[in-house]
Amino acid sequence: MQLAHVRLAPAAGRIGLLGGSFNPAHDGHRHISLEALKRLRLDRVWWLVSPQNPLKAEAGMAPLAEREAAALAVADHPRIAVSSLERELGTRYTLDTVRALKRRFPAADFVWLLGADNLRQLPRWRRWQQLFREVPIAVFARAPYHANAASGIAAVRFARARLRPARSALLAGGRPPRWCYLPVRRHPASATAIRSRRSSMQTSVATAPAAPGSPGLMGTVRAVLDEMKALDVVEIDMRGKTAVCDDMVVASGGSQRHVQAIAEKIVEALKPMLPAVPPVEGAAQGDWVLIDGGDVIVHLFRPEVRDFYRLEKMWGSLPQDRP
Repeated sequence: MQLAHVRLAPAAGRIGLLGGSFNPAHDGHRHISLEALKRLRLDRVWWLVSPQNPLKAEAGMAPLAEREAAALAVADHPRIAVSSLERELGTRYTLDTVRALKRRFPAADFVWLLGADNLRQLPRWRRWQQLFREVPIAVFARAPYHANAASGIAAVRFARARLRPARSALLAGGRPPRWCYLPVRRHPASATAIRSRRSSMQTSVATAPAAPGSPGLMGTVRAVLDEMKALDVVEIDMRGKTAVCDDMVVASGGSQRHVQAIAEKIVEALKPMLPAVPPVEGAAQGDWVLIDGGDVIVHLFRPEVRDFYRLEKMWGSLPQDRP
């Protein structure tokens, strides 16, 4: 579904609404959306890219058009649409947006989608209690907030309206207030962390002189993957697609231990080339490990996890020999 369809076509069915700055959009947003489509039995999910979140500073906020374009690239799914519709609606707060959407699309059954971090800070939102009474809400586990998100002010205030996860499909079309906390597999991506790492890492790398004869970041990663017998290595040129990095590498390990061993070797190899130890996410589990090397991001998967997320397809670089 393209952006114009969200604005112009009469919407009907069960639709999840994921609002936010998307500064930048990342795989975590897509992960939540796919879980919502499956668990809530939704027909579509709309990403509502906010012109300006009232709770976030304008400094460091990328232009709306840039955030929207990046979100389209990350979403890359026929049932996930991206829209800056709030700009057209003239709404700034979530409650006003939900009410405007319900008026414009009366045949749609909306569900508002939240990460666990936003459930904790929901009492800071304008007229948040009325939002619970306006639209069903689905809350998705998100590290590190999952441990105490369901015990905050908002969760306690609407405890009687909470559905068990097994009944989450009853949210869409149900009469609010009703909400559900879904302990789904947590995704490590964070827009705040991405921005922070990108800024510090890229600034430092840009100002650091390259060592004579150095193979560079990509060359170092290639050498480690070859040495460690990584499987199905794919390199993706990200220039012109996103500002997140210049190159992305996707590879597999034959087991959790293999993935963890490759990750450890890459981190050790990159340490001398970067101003700080490259951030690593997911190493403890070994299912999906992300290594942020500044201009190069490396994703290491177990094969079955990789087949589920299909990052190569997301970025338009799926090898011909992969189904």
